Amino acid sequence: MAQKRVLSIQSHVVHGYVGNKASVFPLQLLGFDVDVVNSVHFSNHTGHPHGFEGDVLNGEQLRAILNGLERNGLLEGTGHLLTGYIGSASFLRAVLDVLKTLRRVAKSKDSTNDSHVRYVCDPVMGDAGKFYVPQELVAIYRDEVIPLADVVTPNQFEVEQLTGIVVKNIADAKRACQALHSFGPDLVFITSIMLEDDQTSQGEKIENEAESIAIIASRRIRHTPNTEEFEMWQIDSPIIPGRFTGTGDLCAALLLGHTAMEPGNLPASMEKVIGTMFSVIKRTSESSMPGSIASMELKLIQSKQDIESPPSLFKARKVL
Repeated sequence: MAQKRVLSIQSHVVHGYVGNKASVFPLQLLGFDVDVVNSVHFSNHTGHPHGFEGDVLNGEQLRAILNGLERNGLLEGTGHLLTGYIGSASFLRAVLDVLKTLRRVAKSKDSTNDSHVRYVCDPVMGDAGKFYVPQELVAIYRDEVIPLADVVTPNQFEVEQLTGIVVKNIADAKRACQALHSFGPDLVFITSIMLEDDQTSQGEKIENEAESIAIIASRRIRHTPNTEEFEMWQIDSPIIPGRFTGTGDLCAALLLGHTAMEPGNLPASMEKVIGTMFSVIKRTSESSMPGSIASMELKLIQSKQDIESPPSLFKARKVL
């Protein structure tokens, strides 16, 4: 079955694989047409030692692009909105205008539930205790953006900023997921989290691996307007040493694709996402050179087969 088109609003780099460069190719391999808005157009990602050059799209420019698409009837058939790094409050609020317009256009063409435009929001704010966006975006994400999202994909730092809950163990993770569900999204996918009480006994952890990272997926299932239940799944993955850029962008894109293709099977989607992620990062690590940031760019093209046919490396276990 043909999948609905994706509108992806993320950063773009000429060299490397972050933002749209890390998201569009995998989605296309999974069978999705993708319309692309580049929130920035940079020479390279910002982690390179000698800086970067390029331009930044502002909110009014984004609205102008939206108007051009709508006038030409080109928003019809869009079923998904994907967003990643957004560096300013004005652009973030312009993204909300895009979402509202997409949903209005879809509803005007089809009033059934099939017309809903699904919003996958990666609330990129920082990592490892450090912000790389203005801190004012935390409240905007929490109060304005995430309530309109269907799927949210934060890392541990972002979860803690959004919920105020310090996540140290699985009980904390459950509380944090419930808090995020209460904001609006039915699917919460914590892309990376270090748990102090980590217990990996499912035979998936590579032997002699010193550390693992947990990935948590929590879904709210609505049976009736007043009846709902929750399911939560966990995968523990060995940590591959190194600092890799674009992994969150790739993860959000894969999650969008697999959950759209298998909407009722969260553990299967999760296993495919993490199987591909681990394979891409491992391949990147194996070909990287010490001290070379350029060599740490994700090996997406070389991982084409792992994206199209995710390897079965991990088994999700139910924790709720």
